Amino acid sequence: MIRVIDLDKSIAFYCDYFQMKLIRRKDYPGGEFTLAFLGYGEEHNSTVIELTYNWGRKDNYDLGNGFGHLAIGVPDIYKTCKKLADAGLDIPRPPGPMAHGGSIIAFIKDPDGYLIELIERK
Repeated sequence: MIRVIDLDKSIAFYCDYFQMKLIRRKDYPGGEFTLAFLGYGEEHNSTVIELTYNWGRKDNYDLGNGFGHLAIGVPDIYKTCKKLADAGLDIPRPPGPMAHGGSIIAFIKDPDGYLIELIERK
């Protein structure tokens, strides 16, 4: 679960750029929050991301030092990063090999500043 400031913007980010689907979204008026679940398949057999929007929150969250990043596999990391850069997304670590060998990776930031690792999967 990650907390977001603009739920619609965050849903669009994951759906538009990573082709995730909005699985479900529910408001909780008593607690003044909304939950949205996104992923590549249904919750009963796939991993999903839970986005939490606390109504009325305007200030960014402290991202903390316990959270590392989400990771998403992509078929062509260079093409994906070009598309994301052209759309104006922040790519603090451009695509290239890991420092200690292995996978080709990149890091981007989502609308709330959370890091997303892209890993090339062929």
